[in-house]
Amino acid sequence: MGSVSKDPGLTIRRAARADLDAIVALDATTSGQAKADYWRGLFADSQPANRVFLVAVSGGRLVGFITGEVRAFEFGAERCGWIFAIAVDPALRTHKVGTALFEEICRLFAEAGVEKIRTLVERDADLVLAFFRSQGMIFGRYIQMEMSLG
Repeated sequence: MGSVSKDPGLTIRRAARADLDAIVALDATTSGQAKADYWRGLFADSQPANRVFLVAVSGGRLVGFITGEVRAFEFGAERCGWIFAIAVDPALRTHKVGTALFEEICRLFAEAGVEKIRTLVERDADLVLAFFRSQGMIFGRYIQMEMSLG
């Protein structure tokens, strides 16, 4: 896979178990939530062939990640690529790191025969919404619904 960014100092590659601590730390920084068990769980499972987990590395340091997978036919939806999470070091958010990660996961999804990608974003997550819109994503035909169990 190697470097796929126009920035020669940025490399996008598959995530490895050795990246786990840096992924956990970056996620905690960007989301404000510590979710170490969640990220460990992704690496504890044998990586299914339909999952994509990429990291961006610059200067030997992990500066971003994106993960998702090809899913099929939930509630009648066609086979598509789902992006579950993306994070970029806040100091590098204007350096196209997120765009490089997004473009590479889209390329891999397309290579797998996917024609659409989807994600879920909180309504008030302005930064994340703006990012995905800048990548060309629009609101889709599905409406997410929820109910509190408490």
